[in-house]
Amino acid sequence: MVRKIVAAVAVLAVAGMAGAALVEGDAAAGEKVFRKCKACHAVGDGAKNKVGPMLNGIVDNEIASIDGFKYSKAFLAKKAEGLVWTVEVLDSYLTKPKKFIPGTKMSYAGLKKEGDRANVIAYLKKFE
Repeated sequence: MVRKIVAAVAVLAVAGMAGAALVEGDAAAGEKVFRKCKACHAVGDGAKNKVGPMLNGIVDNEIASIDGFKYSKAFLAKKAEGLVWTVEVLDSYLTKPKKFIPGTKMSYAGLKKEGDRANVIAYLKKFE
């Protein structure tokens, strides 16, 4: 029994460290990763919606909250559930968007490398 408790605590500690690592991404490296996103998304001064919504202020914001963008039913359902784009949620979504939110309009397959996801999230945080 004690071994199971110790193992559970160890797993939670490692999971907590993994979440902290996501916050530690490199924004400069993330800017390079974001080039893959620029065809559909914009950030910064004057950013406007494209095929996808502009992403200023996305981190820690409610999903489907950018004015003037027509979201999929899948995104609107997640909004009704109260989903927020935390670092952890963004990481999960960016890994495989269609798996995380079936029915999303986003056609991008995802970012496989954890470092790329952490870096692009750090870059997005600059535009809050």
